[in-house]
Amino acid sequence: MNDVNRAPSPAGTQSSIAERTWHRVRTAPRLAIVVAVVVAIALLAWLLTPKSGQKAAAGRFAGGGPMPVLSAQARAGDMPISLIGLGTVTPLATVTVQSQISGQIMKISFKEGQTVKANDALMLIDPRPYDVALEQAEGALARDKALLANARVDLDRYQTLFSQDSIAEQQLATQKALVAQDEGNVKTDQGQIDAAKLNLTYCHIVSPISGRVGLQQVTLGNYVTPAEPNGLVVVTQLQPITVVFTLPEDDIPPLLKRLQSGATLPVTAYDRTNTQVLATGTLQSIDSQIDNTTGTLKLKAIFPNTDQSLFPQQFVNVVLLLDTLHGATLIPQAGVQRGAPGTYVYVINADQSVSVRKVTLGPGDPTNITVTQGLTPGESVVVDGADKLKDGAKVLLRGAGGAGGTGGQGGAAPQPGQHSRSGQAPSGQGGGHKHAPQNNSGSSGSG
Repeated sequence: MNDVNRAPSPAGTQSSIAERTWHRVRTAPRLAIVVAVVVAIALLAWLLTPKSGQKAAAGRFAGGGPMPVLSAQARAGDMPISLIGLGTVTPLATVTVQSQISGQIMKISFKEGQTVKANDALMLIDPRPYDVALEQAEGALARDKALLANARVDLDRYQTLFSQDSIAEQQLATQKALVAQDEGNVKTDQGQIDAAKLNLTYCHIVSPISGRVGLQQVTLGNYVTPAEPNGLVVVTQLQPITVVFTLPEDDIPPLLKRLQSGATLPVTAYDRTNTQVLATGTLQSIDSQIDNTTGTLKLKAIFPNTDQSLFPQQFVNVVLLLDTLHGATLIPQAGVQRGAPGTYVYVINADQSVSVRKVTLGPGDPTNITVTQGLTPGESVVVDGADKLKDGAKVLLRGAGGAGGTGGQGGAAPQPGQHSRSGQAPSGQGGGHKHAPQNNSGSSGSG
């Protein structure tokens, strides 16, 4: 049959459709493609364009409107000047109790960790050998006293006979020597009696000081000697107790000036985390020379330690109150700016604009800092939002009460452990505690 009249196969139909489609694409007008691209770009621009409300919110302050800021008022108050050091709790007395005689321990009269007073009984060493020695010494004394008495009677007799020229002088001299010898024997016997009594006293081991006993080094029944390597027990005095700490040599001149004026300097001890006050005391003494390897000076403070919050060899942070500035002008640390003008603040004017005011700083703590020049109490300064401000810019006070609402933050007292060198603004978080030597005086230069 004729192949022309045969129906086309499915494969041939699909092939012809693909060829016709590709031909139409190649021959399509370029104007249609351009129109499709333009429509796609317009759709993308519409999707990326912010809504009208969003544009208003973003451009409210960017277009010259007032900047929202937080403010605080400068106030008059007291500023403590503190010196910070690291210290170790050191007891005034630590006694390793030793036995002064040899013998077996018959009794232990304390419990480990117990607080004892001076002359409280600790241990008892077997006294029986020393009782026997005492009896022997007393017997020898009685014998020698009898011999001495007889020798003295003979001496009196010889002296009478010698006066009558009945005996030789040599015999009288010998009798005098015998009396002296017996007197010496009596003294020796008395010394042995005293030594035996002293040994009986040493059998009763008592605490030489008031304090806390540690772990016992020997147990009941042990035979001890005066040469025990670890002793019998250690007694440590806890009340009062001292803390030895160091300060950098740069802090010595103002410290000596205060000490020479006769001032009593209070000292506060904080725990390792520098958050909890452990005890308060006073500065007792300072070392006679600086450690040239570390450039520091050792100081010793004494604490009553009535609650026994300080423990021997405990690590503590020490804050020495050197002086207190009264009636100083205080502002929050966040209000201080540093840049091209030097150290300055943004002062809020009555017309809700700000002015750049150069200031001179004094001592400070992590919360507040004193201003010695350039600011008076009652003026408001920007403490938050100053990064986008400039001289003369308009501001909008955020928060309830404006400057008064945040001024309370500027006047808040520092939390326990929040101390820093005088005139030192904190770097990082305000609650941190800096132990490295820092500058003690404020600066008005560029930060």
